[in-house]
Amino acid sequence: MCQYLKYFTRMIDRIQTLLTEVNAWTAKGPDELETLRIKFLSKKGEISQLFNDFRNVPNDQKRQVGQLLNELKNKAQDRLNELKEGLEAAGTEQADIDYSRSASPDTIGTRHPLSIVKNEIVDIFARLGFTIAEGPEIEDDWHVFSALNFAPEHPARDMQDTFFIEKEPDILLRTHTSSVQTRVMTGNQPPIRIICPGRVYRNEAISYRAHCFFHQVEALYIDKDVSFADLKQVLLYFAREMFGADTKIRLRPSYFPFTEPSAEMDISCNICGGKGCPFCKHTGWVEILGCGMVDPNVLDNCGIDSKVYSGFALGMGIERITNLKYQVKDLRMFSENDVRFLEEFKAAY
Repeated sequence: MCQYLKYFTRMIDRIQTLLTEVNAWTAKGPDELETLRIKFLSKKGEISQLFNDFRNVPNDQKRQVGQLLNELKNKAQDRLNELKEGLEAAGTEQADIDYSRSASPDTIGTRHPLSIVKNEIVDIFARLGFTIAEGPEIEDDWHVFSALNFAPEHPARDMQDTFFIEKEPDILLRTHTSSVQTRVMTGNQPPIRIICPGRVYRNEAISYRAHCFFHQVEALYIDKDVSFADLKQVLLYFAREMFGADTKIRLRPSYFPFTEPSAEMDISCNICGGKGCPFCKHTGWVEILGCGMVDPNVLDNCGIDSKVYSGFALGMGIERITNLKYQVKDLRMFSENDVRFLEEFKAAY
C-alpha cells in the first residue's frame, strides 16, 4: 500500500510540474510549436504516457488523478491553440503590408453578363444529362448548311447573310452552332445528348437590336423513341428554371430547314407576368427560342439511321435571354466593354 501511495504522489507531482511548464510555453515559429505538440501531446508524448500509467493508480485515487490529467490535457491543447492563433495573427499582419502596391485602389473584376447567363443555361441542361460540345468558328459549307438540309439556293448561303472567307472551297464563319451538332452526329452514334454554346457570325447591320456577331446555345437529343412530348417537357423545365416557377410557355408552328415539325417558343412576359406591357408589346408573351424534331434527312446525312432513331433540337440567343433576364435593351452594350455597365453584374454570380 505504501508503494502505491508513493506512486500516486510522484504522479501528482509530475502532473503539477507539467502544468507549470504548459503555462510557460512560448513559440517563436511553427517549428517550435510543432516541437511542443510532439513532446507533450503526440501519441508518445509525456501527457499520453501519464494516461498509460493511470491504470497503476489505486482505485480510490483514480477520480482525483483523472481530473488532474484531463485538466492538464485540456490546458495543453488550449495553450497550443492560443500560441497558434498568435503566430497566425502576426503572420497576417505582416502579409497585409504590401509595399509594392500602388496608391490607387484596386478594382475587382466581374464576369461578363453573357458568361453569367451562358453558365446558368448550361447548368440547367446539365441537370437533364446534357454535356457540352464545342467546335470551330471557322467552318465549311457542309457542316454549316448542306448537312443541315439547307437547299443550294437558300438565302443564308448568300454573301449578304454570311461571312465567307474562301468561296472555293466554301470556308466561312459559322452562322449558328448547329455546325457543332453535325460534327458530333457524324462522329458518334446515338444516344447523343449535347448542348453547344458558342459565338456565331452573320452579316448584319449593327444596331441596338442586332450585331454582326452574337452568342448561341443549342441543344440536341437523339435516341430511340424521342418524341415532341420530350421536347416540350425539356422546354418547360428550362423556362421555369431560368425565369421562375410561374413561367408559362407556348409553341407556335414555324419552319427551319433542319427540323420537322418546327416551332418557336414564347414565354409569359417575366416583367408583367403575362398581363401585357410595352416590353411584350402588350401581348403577354415574349419569343425566346426555336426548336423542333430533327429532320430525318439531317440524321441520314450524318450517318444516323432515321428509321431507328429520332431526336429534337433547340437553339436560343444568349443575348436574347440576357435581355429578358436583366432588361438590357441595347445589344451593343455587351461588346463595348463599358466598365460602368459591367460593374452592375458584380452581384449576379
